[in-house]
Amino acid sequence: MNNQAFIDGQNLIKGTTNDTKPWRIDLIKFRIFLKEKYQVKHAYYFIGVKEPKFDKMYKFIEKAGFKLVFREHDSKGISKKKGNVDTDIVFTIMDEVFRKNEKGKIVLVSGDGDYYKMVNRLIIERKFRAIMFPNKRWSALYNKLNDRFKVRLYTREVRKYLKLK
Repeated sequence: MNNQAFIDGQNLIKGTTNDTKPWRIDLIKFRIFLKEKYQVKHAYYFIGVKEPKFDKMYKFIEKAGFKLVFREHDSKGISKKKGNVDTDIVFTIMDEVFRKNEKGKIVLVSGDGDYYKMVNRLIIERKFRAIMFPNKRWSALYNKLNDRFKVRLYTREVRKYLKLK
């Protein structure tokens, strides 16, 4: 069990809470789901810029079993800090797979088409396990993928298990 999950936190949360049928995901159940169904040993939760006002939330995410990864920013910068983590996720995955030569496969949680080229390369290299879509609004690029790689978190069955009660 050496699979690793990489979660685009903003995509996961906004994808479920802004869905046509909004719902809140239970992160503790989700971490168990990743471990038991997809043999995920390490789950990295990319969340964007670290803000002290969200420290309580960060602690909860870590307690649920995720390793938080924040987007780096210059604290002295005057521009608005962005939380876009796409590049960070791509770089970290490619570093894990090709530089560190990790033996497990990758699970990605996002419906963002920005990851398509990486996903395709990981499939070719036999290093990809699944992409999990938080809602029905995932990039049409993924229509090209074999269904065995697609996990729809928004389906009634999966949502019933993962929904926060």
